[in-house]
Amino acid sequence: MTLMVVGSIAIDSVQTPRGEASEALGGSACYFAYAASYFAPVRVVGVVGDDFPEDFLGILNERDEIDVSGVKQESGKTFRWKGRYHRNMNNRDTLEVQLNVFGEFDPVIPDAYRDSPYVFLANGSPTVQRKVLHQVNKPKLVVADTMDLWIETARDDLTQLLKEVDGLVLNDSEALMLTEEDLIVTAGKKILDMGPSFVIVKKGEHGAMFFGEDVTVTLPAFPTGQVVDPTGAGDSFAGGLMGYLASQDKLDGETLKRAMAYGTIVASLTVEDYSLNQIRVTDRDQIDKRLATFRDMLLLP
Repeated sequence: MTLMVVGSIAIDSVQTPRGEASEALGGSACYFAYAASYFAPVRVVGVVGDDFPEDFLGILNERDEIDVSGVKQESGKTFRWKGRYHRNMNNRDTLEVQLNVFGEFDPVIPDAYRDSPYVFLANGSPTVQRKVLHQVNKPKLVVADTMDLWIETARDDLTQLLKEVDGLVLNDSEALMLTEEDLIVTAGKKILDMGPSFVIVKKGEHGAMFFGEDVTVTLPAFPTGQVVDPTGAGDSFAGGLMGYLASQDKLDGETLKRAMAYGTIVASLTVEDYSLNQIRVTDRDQIDKRLATFRDMLLLP
C-alpha cells in the first residue's frame, strides 16, 4: 500500500565528535521517505527554495519507490539547520535555524496523493498537520510526530490533532512535557486518553516504547558502535515503522511489534554516517540480516 509523508526538506550543517558535514541533505521528509522506501512506495509533500541543489532531489529520485512530484519549489531559500552534538551523541545544540520557505509552508496535497491509505505527518505545526489531514480521503492509518516547540506554543491545536490521528510519535522528554507526568509509562497511557489508538515514545540510545490499549512493548536500540551522526534517526525510525505497516496492510499486535523492530534497524543504519549517506547504500537484504541479529540478541537464555 502507498504511504504519504508531509514534512521538511532541509540543508543541514552538522558537527559531531566524529567530524562534520556542511550543506548536506536533511529534513524529516527525506529521512522518512528513504527509510520507508525499502518497504513500500512513498509520496513526498514538501517545499524547497530555488537554491536547492538538483543533485539533492536526485538522491530522492534515485529510489523508484519515492515519488517527489509533491515537492514544490518556491522563490527563496531552502530551510536550513545547523547543529552540534555533544560527546555522548545524545544531546545537541542548535546553532542556527533558518526556516526560509518552510516558514510559510501551507501544503496543498496533489489530487493524485489524496487517496493515500497511509499518512505520516512529520514534525510541524499541528495547525498545518490538521490542514493536511483534512485533504486526504479516508486514510486507513494516520500517524503524527510532534516536538516540544508545539507542546509549548500550540497545545490547544495539538490536543485537537490527537483526537483525529491514529498514532503519535514523540521522544521521552516531550511525552513528559505533554502530560506533565514524571514517568514514561504513566505519560504514555495518559496520551492514549487524549485520542490516539497508540503512542510510540522514542528514547534515543535506549530504544522505544509502544503503548496501545491492551499492550505495552519495549524495544532497545540496536547496539551499533559506529555512531557518526544521530541526525534523522527518529525520522528514519518512523519511516521504517510506517513503511513496514503499509507493506503488510494490517495493524495487529505482532505486525506493530515487527514494524517497531524494522524502524529500530533502519535508524541504526542511518546514524552510521552523515546525512543519508549510509542509508543510501543499504539494501533490504542488509536490513533483514541486521533484524535477524537483533532478534537473536533479544532471546532470553
